Amino acid sequence: MQKIKNAFADNKEAGYNCFGCSPGNPIGLHMEFFTDGETVVSEWQPLNQFQGYVNVLHGGIQATIMDEIASWLVYALLDTAGVTANLNVNYLKPVYVNGPIHVKAVLKEKTERKAIINVEIVNDKKSICSEGEVEYFLFPPAIARKKYHYPGKQAFLEV
Repeated sequence: MQKIKNAFADNKEAGYNCFGCSPGNPIGLHMEFFTDGETVVSEWQPLNQFQGYVNVLHGGIQATIMDEIASWLVYALLDTAGVTANLNVNYLKPVYVNGPIHVKAVLKEKTERKAIINVEIVNDKKSICSEGEVEYFLFPPAIARKKYHYPGKQAFLEV
């Protein structure tokens, strides 16, 4: 697995403060990502402030995690940026905040303007707790670079 560099963190002028991945957002998730060239994964430790029920990770945070990892698959593997068009989540089991979770995103389908990405959240006992399908609207690469500060796929690959 290769670590995916957070290339947005290097661009201070762009106003970057993403809730999901900005290392400088004091209330954010601070997620980091890795790839094998086909999937994107993240290991993340839930914190108590992200609870819904006592000791259970809030479902909205789970959906945010799925949305976030899908966008990183688009950045690092599809060489563009975009926005979420649709997100469907199935909550199968509670995700507890007392252990790390593993998140995995896999590209299911891609057209010129759309990607369908499957995401799983797995607990530390290797049980799938929630799964989702993210439909991502893809920007043309020139628009991604010009309007959304997308630095190109190579900027995300650490050497």
